[in-house]
Amino acid sequence: MRKTGYKTFRRGGIHPPYHKELSSGKAITRAPVPSRLMVPLRQHIGAPNKPLVSPGDRVTVGQKIGDADAFVSAPVHSPVAGRVEVIEDVKSFSGETVTSIIIAADAEQPPFEEQKIKPLDELSAEEIREIAGEAGLVGMGGAAFPTRVKLSPPEDKPIESVIINGCECEPFLTCDHRLMIERTDELVQALGLMIRAVGADGGVIGVESNKMDAALKLRAAVSDQPNLDVEVLEVKYPEGAEKQLIFAITGREVPPGKLPSEVGCLVQNVGTAIALYEAASAGKPLYERVVTVTGPGVKEPGNLIAKVGTPISTLIEACGGFLGETAKVIIGGPMTGWAQEDLDAPVVKGTSGVVALTPELIDVREEEACVRCAKCVEACPMYLMPNSIVEAVQHGDWEKAELWGALDCFECGCCTFTCPAYIPHVEYVRKAKAEIATLKG
Repeated sequence: MRKTGYKTFRRGGIHPPYHKELSSGKAITRAPVPSRLMVPLRQHIGAPNKPLVSPGDRVTVGQKIGDADAFVSAPVHSPVAGRVEVIEDVKSFSGETVTSIIIAADAEQPPFEEQKIKPLDELSAEEIREIAGEAGLVGMGGAAFPTRVKLSPPEDKPIESVIINGCECEPFLTCDHRLMIERTDELVQALGLMIRAVGADGGVIGVESNKMDAALKLRAAVSDQPNLDVEVLEVKYPEGAEKQLIFAITGREVPPGKLPSEVGCLVQNVGTAIALYEAASAGKPLYERVVTVTGPGVKEPGNLIAKVGTPISTLIEACGGFLGETAKVIIGGPMTGWAQEDLDAPVVKGTSGVVALTPELIDVREEEACVRCAKCVEACPMYLMPNSIVEAVQHGDWEKAELWGALDCFECGCCTFTCPAYIPHVEYVRKAKAEIATLKG
């Protein structure tokens, strides 16, 4: 185990090649607006939305076009001014089919008309939660859990500390790093809003030590606020996973099957925090986000502000197109992302990156029999036995798969990364989760 002097989580984890240098120095720029956007009605955990528009309708930037009555949900908004062409099922980045609103964008795009609500320091906790809900905010690190729900913890689970996850521990991705550098003050103000929303005592921004430029800027920004702090953490994957981050910063361990509120913590992503600031200060819904487009297969890696619904092919073209032979394109990071067959898959609220990998970075060897080396067990940060979960799935024993902790796995991929037999543990876990959910109805 590496000893760095920085805090980290207790057990497991890996040190993959990070390749952050490809885009970490690239300032955020705006991607071109495509002529046609595909906006999925479900981009979040929870109840799917119903369309609020019909084919032929005109839409404006930021207009709400999909919503649901359920509390655990998040509305969607038009990313452009244009006309609704059709509402149809479209294949998402994960391969599932999602009902989507197809919008033909106008040639001229007016800016979003800002709406001043009231000074930030006058917003009440309830108003902050309502703003997050109306703006359609979700966790932008990939989980896509509705922010309004997260800012509404159970009354019997008081929040003591709000933690901003600035680790960005996935290889290649740098969008959060750039946001911390370029929008430092807004991030600090957003942390203050979250603290007020949940009635916490204070907040901490956790940053891995390979982003010291961001950590130093943030420390300067919070130096006069005694209830805020910046904690520099060890570079180790998955440092930014919610439960691992909480332990690294507070020493508190979230029990299996429980939420961070069980130990008085709430964790939010950098991008989500910035989106909350935009919603609270200007009434801006979440219809665009920063996406890292990178990898050795991209000519000019960068960090782009992309409209939700933009085909990932548009972002690749904006970065100069492919460089040489590209073996795989991933939405998200290489550890937890999704390989793409169709480059027309749209950007959604949780799309943090588009990574183009060349053949030398892809190991295509066939899965072999488990050699019982226990490397997957040693690497698992959740104290699970991935080998036993895989064995249960191979035998169709879903009860045993659950007993071995399949539902506690957050699919970080450490097990797959370390396996000498090339066993795709995460794929087995996803199958187990789906079968267990079906059995439970």
